[in-house]
Amino acid sequence: MAKESILITGACGQIGSELALSLRQKYGNAAVVVSDVRAPQGELAEGPFEKLDVNSEKDFERLYEQYKFTQIYHLAALLSASGEKNPLFTWQLNMNSLLYVLELARQHNIKIYWPSSIAVFGPETPANHTPQHTVITPRTAYGISKLSGEHWCKYYHERYGVDVRSIRYPGLISYKTPAGGGTTDYAVDIYYKAIEEGQYECFLSQDTYLPMMYMPDAIRATLELMEATSERVKNRWAYNLAGLSFCPTQVAAEIQKVIPDFTVTYKPDFRQKIADTWPNSIDDHDAQTDWGWKLEYDLPKMTEDMIKNLRTKLKNKVS
Repeated sequence: MAKESILITGACGQIGSELALSLRQKYGNAAVVVSDVRAPQGELAEGPFEKLDVNSEKDFERLYEQYKFTQIYHLAALLSASGEKNPLFTWQLNMNSLLYVLELARQHNIKIYWPSSIAVFGPETPANHTPQHTVITPRTAYGISKLSGEHWCKYYHERYGVDVRSIRYPGLISYKTPAGGGTTDYAVDIYYKAIEEGQYECFLSQDTYLPMMYMPDAIRATLELMEATSERVKNRWAYNLAGLSFCPTQVAAEIQKVIPDFTVTYKPDFRQKIADTWPNSIDDHDAQTDWGWKLEYDLPKMTEDMIKNLRTKLKNKVS
């Protein structure tokens, strides 16, 4: 195996913190540099860390000269709900940083992973089994930046040969790291509140279906896509990735099988309007065909694993 030097931006976030550990397990701690605006904690701190302002092209150039990266996982971004509070900054952060990474990749032949999102879709998009190629009309600053980023990634691949790969993540659920300002965050919060308080007030309506995925599946999909040969990566926009599709009442019902007294009330806020523009479910036929993607966790299996691990985590936190 060729020696790799890997940079992860936004490494302290929900995806980055778990992806970094998986990459370090594969390539060794020293090979994976985690970067963020804040220092990592716990296991994530057991390896090289660099403070990075992703809006600074000079910071990227400085780190490349130091480490000579062969891969960059560019995860730093403002998410949907947070992004609506400051749309202009969302655009600047999400787009400027991507262009800096693509330019660095063009100049130094670096392999790039950049995540897109179901936020690229809009109310005109087919809501059920949303196809890979369809009407795409985002309604949030985050979604607009992700759609534009998909175009830039394809452009850099076709014009300059940059090996850039991407997935349109659904909502991601993890017990390890709290979510970071997304519309799908309820599906993480609900498990915490079930264990800690026995009740939860949901910011989406009870019948709002959204595509979701358990984090172990998302990390595995990311690594499988990056490890696929170039010939198998036929889509250089971003691959649709389907996981689970459920509404708040369904996940609550699964939790109640383990915690019978758990109750949920519903008080939709501004995030409901965002959720209403997104699909109910995703068609990921291309990912299955091109590089062999297969889902492992369904809702019951994920719920069992979430509650088991969260109980251990929260117990250890108290003690």
